[in-house]
This record gives sequence, C-alpha cells and structure tokens, in this order.
Amino acid sequence: MSIAIIVIFILGYFAIAFEHNININKAATALVTGVLCWTVYILFTPNKQVVSHQLMEHLGELAGILFFLLGAMTVVELIDAHDGFEVITERIKTKSAVKLLWIIGGLTFFLSAVLDNLTTTIVIVSLLRKLIDNKEQRLFFVGITVIAANAGGAWSPLGDVTTTMLWIGNQITAGQIIKMLFLPSVVCLLLPLIIVSFRLKGVIQPSSKNTNHTLRPKFERTLVFCLGIGILLFVPIFKTVTHLPPFMAILFGLGVLWIATEILHKQKDDDEKDSLTVARALQRIDTPSILFFFRYIN
Repeated sequence: MSIAIIVIFILGYFAIAFEHNININKAATALVTGVLCWTVYILFTPNKQVVSHQLMEHLGELAGILFFLLGAMTVVELIDAHDGFEVITERIKTKSAVKLLWIIGGLTFFLSAVLDNLTTTIVIVSLLRKLIDNKEQRLFFVGITVIAANAGGAWSPLGDVTTTMLWIGNQITAGQIIKMLFLPSVVCLLLPLIIVSFRLKGVIQPSSKNTNHTLRPKFERTLVFCLGIGILLFVPIFKTVTHLPPFMAILFGLGVLWIATEILHKQKDDDEKDSLTVARALQRIDTPSILFFFRYIN
C-alpha cells in the first residue's frame, strides 16, 4: 500500500512540474492524485471509519485555506472591476525614469503585502503598459515589479499563498513574520533598485496606445478600493482578537463588500450592473489555482 501511494504521489508531482510540457492543468492532476492516494489508503486499511475520520480532519483544514483564497480573490476582482486600483495609479505623474522606478518598486512592495504577489504583478504590469511606450525601458520596470512583488509578499501573511497557508495553519503568526522578514525583504528590494537606477537615464516616453475603457465614477472607485483594502487589512486583526480562523474574517468582509456594492448599484440597469457583481467576480477568479490546493489533502 505505502509503495503504491508513494508512486502515485511522485507521478502526480512530476505531472504538476511538467504541466506545460504535457498540456494538462496542474489542478486536474492534483485532484486525481489526491483522490487516488486516499482511495488506495482506504482500500488496504481494515478500519474504514478511521480513514474516513482522518480524511474529514484533513478536509476541514484544507477548506479553511480554500474559503480564504476564494474570498480574497473575489475581493480583489471586485476592486479591479470597479477600477479601484486607479485610485493609486492615477496619482503617478512623474516622467523621470529613476523616480518612477522607485515609485513602482515601493508601490509594488507594499501592495503585494496586502494582495497576493501574483495579483499585484498583474496590476502593476498593466499600469506600466499605460505609462511606458518604449519596450526595452518597460522591461526594466517589469523585472523590478516581479522582484518587488515577491519581496513584499514574503513579509506579510497575506502576500503569498504559501505564507498564508502556514499562517492559517497556526505555524506562524502575523506579528512574527513581519518582525523577522520585513528588513530582509526591504534589502531584497533595495539592492536591485539601486543597481537598476544606475542603468536608467532620462525621462519616460509616455505610451501612445489609447484605451476605449471608460473608468467607473471616482466615488465608486474610491469606495470599493478603500473597502476592499480595509477588509484585507482587517483579517489579521480579526484573527488576533477573536481567535477565529482567517477565512471567517474574509467571508465576513466579502459579505460587507457584497452588500455595499448591491446598494451602490441598485439603481443601475441589469446590463451595467452585471459586470460589477460578486457573481461575475466569482466567474473571473482563478478557480483552477484554488482547486490545485486540494493536493494538500494528501
């Protein structure tokens, strides 16, 4: 039995690692691997009730992670649907390449501590397409964005999925991870910024590409952005005060944001309101990535 489970596990992880070579989504592989491992385990174990009880314990822990990711991703999608990130990006006016580099680096660093680092990277790269026309110049900024997003996500319990899982599992605390990793993360950001600053010269060439996208009204953008970021910042406070798991805080916050957006758009017609609803946000989130975490049920 043990050998069969180990073989299934190793083959599953090989398939996950070579996802792009075999053209099979890693979430599908993770689901099949997890179920097969438990199936072999229960078939070769005399006491089926013990195995079922163990499975439900694992599933309970995993469900907390999945509900947290589901809620957090939906909050971020709602902010994006309301053009909430424009609240930050519209304030960037400098044309100096070096100044913009440091602004982008700092913005990404702190934003990725609240959002996850992948979402932050996507948001900032989208911004760079609007700000910078020169491709080679833009690539410098994209590189710094990736570095800053990973550095910023490392020192926060919300900034990286792996860190979030450890935090939800009570293996780390929010206070300790900030205390231990904030300064090393700052160093990881500052060194590349300083090096790249010597290579960048002159001013930014503004992007010549026009967009037909009409921004949401400023009040809507600001309200949803502030509520969304406030909800994400509220999660560790809620966990510390109530000792309830983080997914309870994020689901509560999602409910508050849901109510707020329903009230905000109640006078609009269905066509306009459709793209701004929680239902549409749930359709846009990266559901396969959430299902991928079922591999931890092994």
